[in-house]
Amino acid sequence: MTSNFFRGAIALGALALIPATTAALADGEASSYKALDEFMDVFQKVRSDYVEKVDDEKLIKGAIDGMLAGLDPHSSFLDARDFQNLRTQTEGSYGGLGLSVTQEDGAVKVIAPTQDTPAWRAGIKAGDYITHLDGQLIYGGTLDEAVDKMRGAPGTAIKLTIVRPGRDKPIELTLTREIIQLKPVKWEVKNNVGVINIVSFSANTGADVRQAIRSIDKAVGGKPTGYILDLRSNPGGLLDEAVAVSDSFLERGEIVSQRGRNKGDVERYYAKPGDDAKGLPVIVLVDAGSASASEIVAGALQDQHRALVMGERTFGKGSVQTMLPLTNTTALKLTTARYYTPAGRSVQEGGIEPDIRVPQLSDPDYKNRPKFRESDLRRHLINEIKTDNAALEEDVKDDPRFAATAEELKKKGIEDFQLDYALKTINRLAARPGAVVAQAEPQPQPVAAKKPAAR
Repeated sequence: MTSNFFRGAIALGALALIPATTAALADGEASSYKALDEFMDVFQKVRSDYVEKVDDEKLIKGAIDGMLAGLDPHSSFLDARDFQNLRTQTEGSYGGLGLSVTQEDGAVKVIAPTQDTPAWRAGIKAGDYITHLDGQLIYGGTLDEAVDKMRGAPGTAIKLTIVRPGRDKPIELTLTREIIQLKPVKWEVKNNVGVINIVSFSANTGADVRQAIRSIDKAVGGKPTGYILDLRSNPGGLLDEAVAVSDSFLERGEIVSQRGRNKGDVERYYAKPGDDAKGLPVIVLVDAGSASASEIVAGALQDQHRALVMGERTFGKGSVQTMLPLTNTTALKLTTARYYTPAGRSVQEGGIEPDIRVPQLSDPDYKNRPKFRESDLRRHLINEIKTDNAALEEDVKDDPRFAATAEELKKKGIEDFQLDYALKTINRLAARPGAVVAQAEPQPQPVAAKKPAAR
């Protein structure tokens, strides 16, 4: 009965799409109908002959997941559970460890730890593999199952077994769960420099950055020497918030453009008059964990000659995902466009190259740990202009500025070498009036701008 219903519905849908006046299109639709008919045959065989009874809903969801997984790593179907998790990531809080993870060939892989969380304080790094939870092997299970085990009541402990590329032995860690407050923006003043750390681009991140600038000015009793925008290990988030953050440091000009499937499907976003930082020197800190919205900000400020980008090459996610609601509790997250920096660069695969490459010397494993980027993901979108970054990241000769060991830096009281180097650079820039503050020439403003799509 179910099979007949599905087959009839698909037949009616396919026939309704066949244009009577275009034979070529009709042939294409007929081919699609044949493939759908084949799918229904497989569906019926699984329902009737599989060794165990399988729920129809589970089969259909698996088919949808497989269809989207065949497109690119970022398109997916969000059921009620996934939809709620997405809301938590952008709006709420939860009890857990503060880890962003993915699944790779059945293994749970760390994308990035969130700063000031149990995972971050324990030293878990991007690219680490979590193999066991409380001594139980999680390889081969689902990502949802692993996430469920890591989340839990605040104050409860969980033991993680970590495999880190470059280390001979697994790392055993016992972490205590906490309430992970998803506060996207934090700020502090160091040596009269305002340091603004953006953890993620969730709701109100742009407004929080503007408030952070005002709070820094108030804390120093005037204007600071400059600002450091720390986007390291920031996995991205909402496109409109990336535009708002960029706008806080720009007086004018394009911030980003997104280009869809069709040639004329181009949308551009521009800065509004008014630089909240008043032209003071700005440094943007990035690393291999800086992705998506982080790369929009870094690329905009770099192309507009408004900031120095410092650190390591970014993740390289240059695509835009749009949330397409299906019901009140489900949605389709679909890649609908690529984004480009003001200079027309696509960061897909290649990422943003820093103006000054600064290794994280305070991390004793930084040389041996492989970098995990968009280009490592299966079925990632290909950049139209293929670039090979391997040679750019290869250390041909030792740079005397970056010869200190982690132990030597620790003795000097330097726990974050990249941040320390940025602070010293800001002071050098401040001694050179007009350095890295020139804006690009004014560009035509759009007649109207649509609301940005979410990643």
